[in-house]
Amino acid sequence: MRGPGVRGLRGPGVRGPWGPGIALALCAALTPLPSAARAAEPQPLPLTRYFDNTAVSDDARPEAADFDGSGASVSAQDLTAAGWTRGSGLTVQGARLVWPCREPGEPDNVRAAGQAVRVRGEGDALAFLVAGTGGADVNGAGTVSYTDGTRSSYRLTAPDWRTGPLGTKAVTLPHVNTPTGQLAEKARLYVVTVPIARGHRVVSVQLPYAADLHVFALSVRPDTARWTGSWAAPTSTYATVGPWTDRTLRLVVHTSAGGPRVRVRFDNTFASTPVRIGSATVAVQAAGATASDTPVPLTFGGSRAAQLPAGAQAFSDPLDFAVPSDSNLLVSFHLPGTVTAAPLHRLAQQRSYVSEPGDHTADGSPTPYTSTLTTWPLLTGVDVGDGPGSVVVLGDSITDGERSTADANRRWPDVLADRLLAQSTVPHYGVLNQGISANRVLSDRYPGDGVSTDSGGVSALHRLDRDVLAQTSARTAIVFQGVNDLRTGASAEEVIAGLRELAERVRARETRVLVATIGPCAGEARCTSAVDGQRMAVNTWIREEAVPAADSGSTSGFDGVVDFDAALRDPAQPARLLPAYDSGDHLHPGDAGLAALAGAVELGALVP
Repeated sequence: MRGPGVRGLRGPGVRGPWGPGIALALCAALTPLPSAARAAEPQPLPLTRYFDNTAVSDDARPEAADFDGSGASVSAQDLTAAGWTRGSGLTVQGARLVWPCREPGEPDNVRAAGQAVRVRGEGDALAFLVAGTGGADVNGAGTVSYTDGTRSSYRLTAPDWRTGPLGTKAVTLPHVNTPTGQLAEKARLYVVTVPIARGHRVVSVQLPYAADLHVFALSVRPDTARWTGSWAAPTSTYATVGPWTDRTLRLVVHTSAGGPRVRVRFDNTFASTPVRIGSATVAVQAAGATASDTPVPLTFGGSRAAQLPAGAQAFSDPLDFAVPSDSNLLVSFHLPGTVTAAPLHRLAQQRSYVSEPGDHTADGSPTPYTSTLTTWPLLTGVDVGDGPGSVVVLGDSITDGERSTADANRRWPDVLADRLLAQSTVPHYGVLNQGISANRVLSDRYPGDGVSTDSGGVSALHRLDRDVLAQTSARTAIVFQGVNDLRTGASAEEVIAGLRELAERVRARETRVLVATIGPCAGEARCTSAVDGQRMAVNTWIREEAVPAADSGSTSGFDGVVDFDAALRDPAQPARLLPAYDSGDHLHPGDAGLAALAGAVELGALVP
C-alpha cells in the first residue's frame, strides 16, 4: 500500500550519462570470460610497473618532468607542503591509496592504454587517483576481472589537472612548474570512484584506452557492511578559525542508530596543508562539556595520533564502546600545533567546546573547556558496529536545521531517526544529515578551494560522491534540494536536469534514491511569483515524471517521491507555508514544520 507521501516505488537500476568531471560505471551484468580467452590475455602487473609518465618535478629542476606533453608539471615542494609525501598512504572517500614512492623527475604515473593491472580486494567501488591532461576532461571504458572468472565494465572520467572543477578535487596545489619558470596557477589531482560487483573479489583491472588519462594509484574501496553510519556532517567550507594552538576541541554530536562498537572520521577536505590530531577520545555526554564517564581513547592504526594530509581523511580504529541511540556523544581531539584555518560544517545548531591550552581529551570534567563554538570542524562522521545501514539525506538549510531550536536535535532527519527507532516494521537505519545551509544543486557557493567566508558548500552535483556515495553503508538516499537554485535565477528545466543526474549517479551505485518536492516559500524576499511558478513546474515533474512507470522498463530516474510541498503548504494559500509551520521567515519551517517533514516520509519507502 502506498502512503500519502510516496509513490512509484521500485527497485534500483543502473545506467547513465554524466556531467563534467563525473565518473560513471556502466555496471554491465557480470559476464563470464571463456577460459581460452583468459589464457590469451596478458598477465596483470602492479600499476607501478607500467609507469611511463613523469608528473612531478623539483622546483629547482622543472625540466625533469613533462606531465602534459608541453613540459608542465606538478611541484614536489607543493606536494610535500600538502602532506603528500613519497609512498604515503592517503584515505579519500573511504578508499586507501598510496602516493607513488618516486623521486621528483622519475616516472610516477601511467597513461591509460588498456594495461592489465593487478588489483586485489572485495568492496563496493574502485578508487582511482587520476588527472587528465590536454585541457579538457578525458574518459574511457575499462573492465574489472574477478576471481570467479566474471567481468564487469566501467567508465572512468578524469578531470583536467589545470581546468577541472575545484569542488571535486582531492587536492589543489598552488603552482605549475614549467621549463621557463613556475606559474602561480592551481594544479589539481582527483580521486574518482566507480562501482564494482559487490560480493565478488577483484583480481585485476584493465585500464581504459585514453592517452591523456593519467593514473597514479588504484585500489578497491572496502565495503562498510560491518558498520552503520550514526551521525555525519558535510564540510561546508574551509574557514578561518581560532587560531587554535595546543587546544582540545570537544564536539557534541547526536547519534541516530546505536551499536556495540564505534569509530569516528576526520576529514581535511578542501585544505592545502596537513593537520595533526595528537589524541582523541569518545564519551557519552552528561551535560554540556561533562562526560557521563571517563572518556575512552581512540587510536588510528594503533597510534593515538593521526596525520591528515590535505584533502584526506582518517578513520579511528574500531573501539568496543556501547553507543546509545538517540543520544549525545562528546568527541574530543587535541590539536598540538597551530591551526588557523580548517574545514568545517558551519551550521551545527549545537554548542560544542574549546579548552584552555593542553591535551584535555581524557578529562571528564567541563572545567578545562572555557569557550564554546557552534561549528563542527574536521569531524565528519561517527559509525557504530553492525546494524542495518544508513539513510543519507542530501539537502540545504531546511535539512541542516536552520531556525530549529539549538541544542534540541529537532532537525527533520533527527525526527526521522526517532520515528525509525520507535517502530519495529522497518530496520532501525542510521540517518545521516548531509544538509548544508545555502547549498544548491547546480552551482558552488563555496568555490571548492581556499579560505572563504562563504559556507554554502560546493554544489550537490560536486559533493555527491563524497557526501552520499562514500557514506558508511548507505542504503537509501533522499534528495531534498532546488529552492536555492530557483531563488537565485535557475530555471525549472535546469533544476530538473540536475536532479536527473543526481538520481542516475546514485542508482548506478545500486543505492535506492527518493526525491522530495520543494516546499512553498511565498513571502520570503526572493520567492517571487515567478520563482513560485518555476517551483511548481519542478514539483509537477517530480510528481508525474521523476519516477518512471513500473511497466516502462526504464532503469533511470528516482525510486520514489516524498511530497514535502503537500506536507508544509497552507491549503488556503498553497504558495505559502502553513502558519503553524513557519519559523517566521516564510522559507524555513520551525520545529513543528520540521516534524511534519519527518512525518511525511513513508518508512517502508526507505527499504532497498
